[in-house]
Amino acid sequence: MKIALIFPGQGSQHLGMGKEFYEQFEEVREIYNVASNELGYDVAGLSFNGPEDELNRTFRTQPCLLTASFSAFKVLTMNGIQPEFAAGHSLGEYSALTAAGVLSFKDAVVLTEKRGSYMQEAVAEGKGLMAALIGIDREALIKVCESVKSGYVAPANYNCPGQIVIAGEKPAVEEAMKLAEEAGARRAIALAVSVPSHCELMKGASEKLSELMDTTEVNVPKFHIVNNADARTIETPEMIRDSLVRQLNSPLKWEDSVKYMIEQGVDTFIETGPKTVLTGLVKRIDKGVRILNIEDMKSLKNLLDQL
Repeated sequence: MKIALIFPGQGSQHLGMGKEFYEQFEEVREIYNVASNELGYDVAGLSFNGPEDELNRTFRTQPCLLTASFSAFKVLTMNGIQPEFAAGHSLGEYSALTAAGVLSFKDAVVLTEKRGSYMQEAVAEGKGLMAALIGIDREALIKVCESVKSGYVAPANYNCPGQIVIAGEKPAVEEAMKLAEEAGARRAIALAVSVPSHCELMKGASEKLSELMDTTEVNVPKFHIVNNADARTIETPEMIRDSLVRQLNSPLKWEDSVKYMIEQGVDTFIETGPKTVLTGLVKRIDKGVRILNIEDMKSLKNLLDQL
Protein backbone atom coordinates (compact mmCIF):
# COMPACT_ATOMS: atom_id res chain seq x y z
CA MET A 1 0.00 0.00 0.00
CA LYS A 2 1.34 3.41 -1.02
CA ILE A 3 -0.53 6.31 0.60
CA ALA A 4 -0.95 9.89 -0.61
CA LEU A 5 -2.58 12.53 1.55
CA ILE A 6 -4.63 15.17 -0.28
CA PHE A 7 -5.62 18.41 1.40
CA PRO A 8 -8.74 20.46 0.52
CA GLY A 9 -8.80 24.04 -0.68
CA GLN A 10 -11.04 27.03 -0.17
CA GLY A 11 -14.72 26.14 -0.46
CA SER A 12 -14.44 23.13 1.87
CA GLN A 13 -14.71 25.28 5.00
CA HIS A 14 -17.84 24.97 7.15
CA LEU A 15 -18.93 25.88 10.65
CA GLY A 16 -17.91 23.14 13.07
CA MET A 17 -14.94 21.88 11.03
CA GLY A 18 -12.35 20.31 13.31
CA LYS A 19 -14.53 20.53 16.41
CA GLU A 20 -14.68 16.80 17.24
CA PHE A 21 -10.89 16.42 17.07
CA TYR A 22 -10.50 19.60 19.15
CA GLU A 23 -12.75 18.18 21.85
CA GLN A 24 -11.12 14.73 21.73
CA PHE A 25 -7.38 15.42 21.53
CA GLU A 26 -5.14 17.72 23.59
CA GLU A 27 -2.64 17.77 20.70
CA VAL A 28 -5.29 19.33 18.45
CA ARG A 29 -6.25 21.91 21.07
CA GLU A 30 -2.61 22.95 21.17
CA ILE A 31 -2.60 23.43 17.37
CA TYR A 32 -5.61 25.76 17.63
CA ASN A 33 -3.97 27.65 20.51
CA VAL A 34 -0.86 28.26 18.38
CA ALA A 35 -3.01 29.49 15.48
CA SER A 36 -4.95 31.86 17.76
CA ASN A 37 -1.76 33.26 19.29
CA GLU A 38 -0.21 33.88 15.86
CA LEU A 39 -3.31 35.45 14.28
CA GLY A 40 -4.66 37.38 17.26
CA TYR A 41 -8.19 35.97 17.31
CA ASP A 42 -9.95 32.81 18.53
CA VAL A 43 -9.50 30.41 15.60
CA ALA A 44 -11.45 27.63 17.32
CA GLY A 45 -14.33 29.97 18.15
CA LEU A 46 -14.58 31.29 14.59
CA SER A 47 -14.22 27.83 13.03
CA PHE A 48 -16.82 26.17 15.27
CA ASN A 49 -19.33 28.96 15.90
CA GLY A 50 -18.82 31.61 13.22
CA PRO A 51 -20.28 33.98 12.24
CA GLU A 52 -20.26 32.16 8.91
CA ASP A 53 -19.81 35.28 6.78
CA GLU A 54 -16.66 36.11 8.77
CA LEU A 55 -15.30 32.57 8.34
CA ASN A 56 -15.93 32.88 4.59
CA ARG A 57 -13.78 36.00 4.23
CA THR A 58 -10.75 34.83 2.24
CA PHE A 59 -8.10 35.94 4.73
CA ARG A 60 -9.98 34.16 7.56
CA THR A 61 -10.93 31.06 5.56
CA GLN A 62 -7.40 30.19 4.55
CA PRO A 63 -5.69 29.94 7.98
CA CYS A 64 -8.80 28.38 9.59
CA LEU A 65 -9.01 25.69 6.91
CA LEU A 66 -5.28 25.05 7.15
CA THR A 67 -5.64 24.63 10.94
CA ALA A 68 -8.47 22.10 10.54
CA SER A 69 -6.56 20.15 7.90
CA PHE A 70 -3.29 20.12 9.84
CA SER A 71 -5.21 18.92 12.90
CA ALA A 72 -6.63 16.02 10.89
CA PHE A 73 -3.08 15.21 9.75
CA LYS A 74 -1.93 15.24 13.38
CA VAL A 75 -4.63 12.72 14.27
CA LEU A 76 -3.50 10.50 11.37
CA THR A 77 0.10 10.51 12.58
CA MET A 78 -1.06 9.76 16.14
CA ASN A 79 -2.60 6.62 14.68
CA GLY A 80 0.62 5.57 12.96
CA ILE A 81 -0.28 6.46 9.37
CA GLN A 82 2.64 7.67 7.27
CA PRO A 83 2.24 8.86 3.66
CA GLU A 84 4.75 8.64 0.84
CA PHE A 85 3.15 11.48 -1.13
CA ALA A 86 1.02 14.54 -0.43
CA ALA A 87 -0.67 17.20 -2.50
CA GLY A 88 -3.17 19.95 -1.83
CA HIS A 89 -5.77 21.73 -3.92
CA SER A 90 -4.75 25.41 -4.10
CA LEU A 91 -4.68 26.53 -0.43
CA GLY A 92 -4.39 22.82 0.43
CA GLU A 93 -0.84 22.84 -0.92
CA TYR A 94 0.12 24.87 2.16
CA SER A 95 -1.46 22.19 4.38
CA ALA A 96 0.53 19.51 2.52
CA LEU A 97 3.78 21.45 2.90
CA THR A 98 3.13 22.03 6.61
CA ALA A 99 2.40 18.33 7.12
CA ALA A 100 5.70 17.50 5.39
CA GLY A 101 7.63 19.85 7.69
CA VAL A 102 8.48 22.27 4.86
CA LEU A 103 6.74 25.14 6.66
CA SER A 104 6.37 25.48 10.40
CA PHE A 105 2.72 25.62 11.46
CA LYS A 106 3.31 29.08 12.95
CA ASP A 107 4.64 30.38 9.64
CA ALA A 108 1.93 28.63 7.64
CA VAL A 109 -1.03 30.25 9.40
CA VAL A 110 0.50 33.70 8.96
CA LEU A 111 1.41 32.98 5.32
CA THR A 112 -2.10 31.84 4.46
CA GLU A 113 -3.71 34.84 6.17
CA LYS A 114 -1.48 37.21 4.18
CA ARG A 115 -2.03 35.20 0.99
CA GLY A 116 -5.77 35.63 1.44
CA SER A 117 -5.36 39.37 1.96
CA TYR A 118 -3.10 39.73 -1.10
CA MET A 119 -5.62 37.83 -3.24
CA GLN A 120 -8.53 39.97 -2.04
CA GLU A 121 -6.59 43.17 -2.72
CA ALA A 122 -5.49 42.11 -6.22
CA VAL A 123 -8.94 42.40 -7.82
CA ALA A 124 -11.67 44.79 -6.67
CA GLU A 125 -14.86 43.20 -5.30
CA GLY A 126 -17.27 42.34 -8.12
CA LYS A 127 -14.72 42.79 -10.91
CA GLY A 128 -13.62 39.16 -11.16
CA LEU A 129 -15.45 35.85 -11.48
CA MET A 130 -14.82 32.10 -11.59
CA ALA A 131 -17.06 29.51 -13.23
CA ALA A 132 -17.10 25.72 -13.47
CA LEU A 133 -17.60 24.19 -16.92
CA ILE A 134 -18.96 20.65 -17.02
CA GLY A 135 -18.63 18.33 -20.00
CA ILE A 136 -16.07 20.12 -22.17
CA ASP A 137 -12.46 19.09 -22.85
CA ARG A 138 -9.36 21.21 -22.34
CA GLU A 139 -8.61 22.03 -25.96
CA ALA A 140 -12.16 23.16 -26.69
CA LEU A 141 -12.29 25.34 -23.58
CA ILE A 142 -8.92 26.95 -24.31
CA LYS A 143 -10.25 27.90 -27.77
CA VAL A 144 -13.38 29.34 -26.16
CA CYS A 145 -11.31 31.51 -23.80
CA GLU A 146 -9.12 32.71 -26.67
CA SER A 147 -12.20 33.74 -28.66
CA VAL A 148 -13.72 35.92 -25.91
CA LYS A 149 -13.88 39.59 -26.90
CA SER A 150 -15.05 41.27 -23.67
CA GLY A 151 -11.89 40.96 -21.56
CA TYR A 152 -9.50 38.48 -19.95
CA VAL A 153 -10.52 34.89 -19.11
CA ALA A 154 -8.45 31.69 -18.88
CA PRO A 155 -8.59 28.12 -17.53
CA ALA A 156 -7.82 28.18 -13.80
CA ASN A 157 -8.43 24.67 -12.40
CA TYR A 158 -8.11 21.40 -14.31
CA ASN A 159 -10.01 19.45 -11.66
CA CYS A 160 -10.95 16.15 -13.31
CA PRO A 161 -12.11 14.86 -16.70
CA GLY A 162 -15.04 16.99 -17.80
CA GLN A 163 -14.71 19.59 -15.02
CA ILE A 164 -12.63 22.71 -15.61
CA VAL A 165 -12.85 26.05 -13.80
CA ILE A 166 -12.22 29.34 -15.61
CA ALA A 167 -11.31 32.70 -14.05
CA GLY A 168 -10.96 36.27 -15.17
CA GLU A 169 -12.78 39.56 -15.55
CA LYS A 170 -16.51 39.19 -14.86
CA PRO A 171 -17.87 40.14 -18.34
CA ALA A 172 -15.29 37.88 -20.03
CA VAL A 173 -16.11 34.90 -17.81
CA GLU A 174 -19.84 35.38 -18.45
CA GLU A 175 -19.19 35.51 -22.21
CA ALA A 176 -17.02 32.37 -21.99
CA MET A 177 -19.80 30.55 -20.12
CA LYS A 178 -22.24 31.19 -22.99
CA LEU A 179 -19.69 30.28 -25.67
CA ALA A 180 -18.72 27.09 -23.81
CA GLU A 181 -22.34 25.93 -23.72
CA GLU A 182 -22.63 26.67 -27.43
CA ALA A 183 -19.44 24.58 -27.92
CA GLY A 184 -21.00 21.59 -26.16
CA ALA A 185 -20.47 22.08 -22.41
CA ARG A 186 -23.34 20.48 -20.47
CA ARG A 187 -23.36 23.15 -17.77
CA ALA A 188 -21.68 26.45 -16.90
CA ILE A 189 -21.91 27.41 -13.23
CA ALA A 190 -20.75 30.72 -11.76
CA LEU A 191 -18.93 30.09 -8.46
CA ALA A 192 -19.63 31.99 -5.26
CA VAL A 193 -16.06 33.21 -4.78
CA SER A 194 -14.92 36.81 -4.57
CA VAL A 195 -11.42 36.27 -5.98
CA PRO A 196 -10.52 34.98 -9.50
CA SER A 197 -7.64 32.69 -8.49
CA HIS A 198 -4.99 30.92 -10.58
CA CYS A 199 -4.96 33.39 -13.46
CA GLU A 200 -2.98 36.46 -14.53
CA LEU A 201 -5.21 38.77 -12.46
CA MET A 202 -3.34 37.42 -9.42
CA LYS A 203 0.03 38.72 -10.68
CA GLY A 204 0.12 41.50 -8.06
CA ALA A 205 -0.68 39.03 -5.29
CA SER A 206 2.07 36.71 -6.55
CA GLU A 207 4.64 39.50 -6.38
CA LYS A 208 3.72 40.31 -2.76
CA LEU A 209 3.75 36.61 -1.87
CA SER A 210 7.19 36.26 -3.46
CA GLU A 211 8.59 38.94 -1.15
CA LEU A 212 7.05 37.21 1.86
CA MET A 213 8.36 33.78 0.82
CA ASP A 214 11.90 35.20 0.61
CA THR A 215 11.81 35.82 4.37
CA THR A 216 10.09 32.52 5.30
CA GLU A 217 12.08 29.46 6.38
CA VAL A 218 11.48 26.60 3.94
CA ASN A 219 12.77 23.09 4.69
CA VAL A 220 13.25 19.93 2.62
CA PRO A 221 10.01 17.85 2.72
CA LYS A 222 9.83 14.66 4.80
CA PHE A 223 7.78 12.97 2.06
CA HIS A 224 7.11 13.68 -1.62
CA ILE A 225 5.07 16.82 -2.39
CA VAL A 226 3.35 17.08 -5.78
CA ASN A 227 2.67 20.69 -6.71
CA ASN A 228 -0.30 22.39 -8.38
CA ALA A 229 1.66 24.46 -10.88
CA ASP A 230 3.48 21.59 -12.61
CA ALA A 231 1.90 18.35 -11.26
CA ARG A 232 5.41 17.17 -10.37
CA THR A 233 7.43 16.49 -7.24
CA ILE A 234 9.04 19.57 -5.70
CA GLU A 235 12.06 18.79 -3.53
CA THR A 236 14.22 21.80 -2.72
CA PRO A 237 13.39 25.01 -0.83
CA GLU A 238 14.06 26.99 -4.03
CA MET A 239 11.63 24.86 -6.04
CA ILE A 240 9.00 25.15 -3.31
CA ARG A 241 9.21 28.95 -3.04
CA ASP A 242 8.98 29.32 -6.81
CA SER A 243 6.08 26.86 -7.02
CA LEU A 244 3.96 28.62 -4.40
CA VAL A 245 4.43 31.99 -6.10
CA ARG A 246 3.57 30.63 -9.56
CA GLN A 247 0.60 28.71 -8.17
CA LEU A 248 -1.37 31.92 -7.62
CA ASN A 249 -1.32 33.05 -11.26
CA SER A 250 -1.02 29.70 -13.07
CA PRO A 251 -3.66 27.05 -13.84
CA LEU A 252 -4.07 24.49 -11.08
CA LYS A 253 -3.30 21.01 -12.49
CA TRP A 254 -5.20 18.79 -10.06
CA GLU A 255 -6.18 16.04 -12.51
CA ASP A 256 -2.55 15.81 -13.68
CA SER A 257 -1.29 15.74 -10.08
CA VAL A 258 -3.49 12.78 -9.15
CA LYS A 259 -2.53 10.88 -12.30
CA TYR A 260 1.16 11.55 -11.59
CA MET A 261 0.88 10.12 -8.07
CA ILE A 262 -0.88 7.03 -9.44
CA GLU A 263 1.94 6.62 -11.98
CA GLN A 264 4.36 6.68 -9.01
CA GLY A 265 2.51 3.72 -7.47
CA VAL A 266 0.04 5.46 -5.15
CA ASP A 267 -3.00 3.21 -4.66
CA THR A 268 -4.60 4.83 -1.58
CA PHE A 269 -5.61 8.48 -1.21
CA ILE A 270 -6.70 10.01 2.10
CA GLU A 271 -8.50 13.36 1.95
CA THR A 272 -7.23 15.07 5.08
CA GLY A 273 -9.50 17.87 6.29
CA PRO A 274 -13.07 19.14 5.93
CA LYS A 275 -15.60 17.71 3.46
CA THR A 276 -14.98 15.28 0.59
CA VAL A 277 -14.66 17.52 -2.47
CA LEU A 278 -11.34 15.96 -3.50
CA THR A 279 -12.67 12.46 -2.89
CA GLY A 280 -15.25 13.09 -5.61
CA LEU A 281 -12.60 14.43 -8.01
CA VAL A 282 -10.27 11.46 -7.48
CA LYS A 283 -13.13 9.03 -8.15
CA ARG A 284 -13.74 10.74 -11.50
CA ILE A 285 -10.02 10.66 -12.36
CA ASP A 286 -9.41 6.96 -11.57
CA LYS A 287 -12.00 4.54 -10.22
CA GLY A 288 -9.31 1.93 -9.54
CA VAL A 289 -7.71 3.58 -6.50
CA ARG A 290 -8.91 3.50 -2.92
CA ILE A 291 -10.03 6.86 -1.54
CA LEU A 292 -10.72 7.53 2.15
CA ASN A 293 -11.12 10.68 4.21
CA ILE A 294 -10.59 11.98 7.71
CA GLU A 295 -12.44 14.98 9.15
CA ASP A 296 -14.19 13.74 12.32
CA MET A 297 -14.38 10.74 14.68
CA LYS A 298 -16.72 8.74 12.41
CA SER A 299 -14.47 9.09 9.35
CA LEU A 300 -11.41 8.33 11.49
CA LYS A 301 -12.97 5.05 12.69
CA ASN A 302 -13.93 4.10 9.13
CA LEU A 303 -10.43 4.90 7.86
CA LEU A 304 -8.75 2.80 10.55
CA ASP A 305 -11.15 -0.07 9.90
CA GLN A 306 -10.37 0.08 6.16
CA LEU A 307 -6.61 0.23 6.64
